[in-house]
Amino acid sequence: MTGNSKIAIYGALAANLAIAVVKFIAASFTGSSAMVSEGIHSTVDSGNSLLLLLGIKRSQKPADETHPFGHGKEIYFWTLIVAILVFSLGGGMSIYEGITHLQHPVDLKDPFWNYIVLFASIGFEGTSLIYAIRQFNKNSGKRGFWKELSLSKDPGLFAVIYEESAAITGLVIALLGVFLGHYYNNPFFDALASMLIGAVLIIVAIIMVRESKGLLVGESANSTIVKGIYDLVSNDKRVKTLYFPLTMHLAPDEILLALDVEFQSDMTVDNLFITIKELEDEIKEKFPTVKKIYIEAKNFGGQDRPWIIDTMD
Repeated sequence: MTGNSKIAIYGALAANLAIAVVKFIAASFTGSSAMVSEGIHSTVDSGNSLLLLLGIKRSQKPADETHPFGHGKEIYFWTLIVAILVFSLGGGMSIYEGITHLQHPVDLKDPFWNYIVLFASIGFEGTSLIYAIRQFNKNSGKRGFWKELSLSKDPGLFAVIYEESAAITGLVIALLGVFLGHYYNNPFFDALASMLIGAVLIIVAIIMVRESKGLLVGESANSTIVKGIYDLVSNDKRVKTLYFPLTMHLAPDEILLALDVEFQSDMTVDNLFITIKELEDEIKEKFPTVKKIYIEAKNFGGQDRPWIIDTMD
C-alpha cells in the first residue's frame, strides 16, 4: 500500500469530520432534510476512512503459519465493509429521512446557513477529490480515467475517489433541493433531494461492492502486466513453450505469479536453475509488484520438475 493512499484517506477524513459537524448544526437551525442527509453522508464517510486506515494497517502484518501468503487481502475485506456501510447507513438512512419528511413536512427556515455550508463543503470535498485523483494518476496507465479506476487494485485511492465523487454529487443535489424548496415554498423538493442523495450513495456502494468482491476472490493483475511477463519470458531463447501466466493480487502492490514453462531439452540441471533465477530477477526488475513467483519446469529430463522461486521482499 502506497503512502499516497494514506495521505488521500487522511485528507478525506479531516474534511468529512469538520463538514459533518457543520452540516448537522446548519440542519438544526434550518430544518432541512437534505442537510440532515448530507450530515449523515459525511459522518458515514468519516467512519469509512477510519475503516480503510484499519484495513491498510492490518494488511501490512507479516506472513505467518496460518496466513503464509500474508494479510494483504485485509484491505479488500474492509473496503467491502465500507461499501456495505455506504449502502445501509448512507443510502438507506438518507432515503428514510426523505420519506419521513414527505410524510411529516417541516416548514423550511432561512436557507442562508444551508448555502454557506453547502458551498464550503463543495470546496472542501472538491479539494480532497482533486488531490486523490492526482495521486491516482501518478501510477495510472494510458487508458481513460474511469477505465483505469475500474481496473485499480488500490482501495485506498479508488474508494476515496468514489466517495468524494458521490459527496460532491450529493452536495449539488442538496443545493438544488434547498433552493427549489424555498423558491416554491414547498418542502417536497427538500425531501426529494434527500432521497436522491440516498440513491446516489446506493449506486456508489454497489460499484464498490463489485470492485471489492473481484479482489477478494482473487483478481488477476492487469492485462498490461500479464502480457509484459508473457513477452519477457517467451522471448527468452532458452524457453521452448510458455503457457499463459497465472497471476493474483494478494494486496494492491503484491502479486502472486505462477509460470508453467517448457525449457529447451538440451539444458543441464544447473543451467535450468540459473535460467529460472535470471528470469526471476528480470521479472522483479521490470514488474516490482510481483513479489512471489512459482515456476514449474515441464518436460525436462522426461518429467515435470517444479522449481519454486520465493520472493517475499
